[in-house]
Amino acid sequence: MSLVNETELQISDHPIDVLESLATHQEWPCERGTEDDMNVCVAGKYCDFHLAVSWRGDLGGLHIACVLDTRIPKAKRQDVLELLALINEQLWAGHFDIWSSDGSILFRNTVLVTGQSLTQSQCASVLTNSIDNCERFFPAFQYILWSGHSAIEALEACMFETKGDA
Repeated sequence: MSLVNETELQISDHPIDVLESLATHQEWPCERGTEDDMNVCVAGKYCDFHLAVSWRGDLGGLHIACVLDTRIPKAKRQDVLELLALINEQLWAGHFDIWSSDGSILFRNTVLVTGQSLTQSQCASVLTNSIDNCERFFPAFQYILWSGHSAIEALEACMFETKGDA
C-alpha cells in the first residue's frame, strides 16, 4: 500500500495535519478531535480498522492505536494472549495488545522524533505499518476464536507469503 504521492498532498509541519491529508486523499472517513488527535476508519480485507492517532509535541511522539473489529471472550483470552506473544516476537515495530475492559484487540505503534518534525513519508510509513500488520494477523485471531486452533497453528497459518492471486 502506498499512501504518499508527494505532488498531490499539502505538506504541513503538524503530523496530524499530514495524516488528515493522507486519510482524505485515500477517502477514509476521519474526524479531528483536537489539534493533536484524530480518528480514522480504514476498510480492510477482513474488517474495518478504527485508528486513534495522537501527537505529543512535548515528547515528539506520534502514536497510532488501530483497533480490530473483534472482541475476545474471556474464555479465549489465554489463547489469544499466547498468540499475541508469538506475533509480537515477529514484529520489528509496534505491538498487539488486548484492551482489558472490553476484550478489543489493538495494534499500537509510536514514532519518536525529539527535536524535529515528522516528514510526510514517516507519517505514511507508520500508518501503513499499522494497517499492514492488522491485515496480516487478523486471520490468526479468527482461527482461535472461530476454529479452535492453537496459537502456534494460528500463527503458522498467517506467516507464509503467497505469490499472485488464485
